[in-house]
Amino acid sequence: MASVATLEQALDYHFVDATLLDQALTHRSHSAHHNERLEFLGDSVLNFVVAALLFKRFPRIDEGDLSRLRANLVKQSSLADIASRLTLSQYLRLGEGELKSGGFRRPSILADALEAVLGAVFLDGGFDAAQKVIARQYEAILVHVDPKTLGKDPKTLLQELLQARKLDLPAYTVVATHGAAHNQLFEVECQIPKLEIRVSAPGASRRAAEQSAAELAIAAIYALTPAKGSRTARARKSTQLSLPVAVSQENK
Repeated sequence: MASVATLEQALDYHFVDATLLDQALTHRSHSAHHNERLEFLGDSVLNFVVAALLFKRFPRIDEGDLSRLRANLVKQSSLADIASRLTLSQYLRLGEGELKSGGFRRPSILADALEAVLGAVFLDGGFDAAQKVIARQYEAILVHVDPKTLGKDPKTLLQELLQARKLDLPAYTVVATHGAAHNQLFEVECQIPKLEIRVSAPGASRRAAEQSAAELAIAAIYALTPAKGSRTARARKSTQLSLPVAVSQENK
């Protein structure tokens, strides 16, 4: 296990009570003195600080959009990314079973451990210390946040894009299904007649296929935009794009 001094350096915070950090890095599979209570505390502190950061950074957006942005920034995958950047997996104390199954790479374990560490910082150094640690980790992330799109799924983005151009909403049609009933793959077509766009994409569920097709449709719209009014655009009768009939289960 790597020295926690390196982790403290990455956090830019030195613990007065080192046992708090030890507990924060201890999974329940390793010991009864694990990090779940600290995780609960860290989750609350994290949500508050991220809300405050967004409130200050985006003074013109409403409560609904602020909630959407916060939810995206504190979701499991986002926290796991931060934990990976901190190489938190090197410091985790896991039980033998979790070690053998690769638990140190599992996003849920990494995200929970990060929240526990933040809870430990809060107990050790108070709110100001926790706020500084969190703000530092999110500083580079917030620079690239687009409040108009972050956290919105492709179907929502496509709908908003078409509405802004005063165009009808797209039509989604299941054009094929593949595989056995318990493990079907759906192929969905998305059509935008006025733009002569017809794209199709697969998915492990109808919803997942629709999202993938919407993503392709957005790309097709932006591909057409620079050529709007040109000879190429006038000659183009139809845009047909498709994805290979294979999809990850994560799209379910």
